[in-house]
Amino acid sequence: MAASPAQGDAVPEFTLPGGVLVDGRFERSEYALRGAPGRPLVLAFYPGDDTAVCTKQLCSYSSGLDVFAAADAEVWGISSQDLDSHEAFARKHGLKMPLLADPDRKVARMFGITAPGIGVRRAVFIVAPDGTLRWKHVALLGATFRSTETIARELEALKSS
Repeated sequence: MAASPAQGDAVPEFTLPGGVLVDGRFERSEYALRGAPGRPLVLAFYPGDDTAVCTKQLCSYSSGLDVFAAADAEVWGISSQDLDSHEAFARKHGLKMPLLADPDRKVARMFGITAPGIGVRRAVFIVAPDGTLRWKHVALLGATFRSTETIARELEALKSS
């Protein structure tokens, strides 16, 4: 397993298939770090669609998208399920951020967050507009997650640096 990038490191480039609910449609496309807008990007890795803690986490981030938008940031959820699973998960819970599929866990390995048994550790990475890692949290057990408010504070700190 690769080591997780450290603060200030360039974040590894990747492209993943993903989708987002827009006006009742689940619009599928490719999401590339290189193609991300020139603003902060929050990468929220989670172990699985429609599981208790993951649902709570992604619903929290989805309902807090205005907080992220106020910090001029975008949020992408990433897990190893396929796009059909992501679509069902997004529809069931009304999730409004892109959900990306990493079925072979290649991107999770690039970020050093694969784990035996669960597949992927719950982790949040804030990527600065220049493509460097600004902040991260990698959970050991994954029973809790960083709140929207905690991430927003880190995004505000990025603005003032």
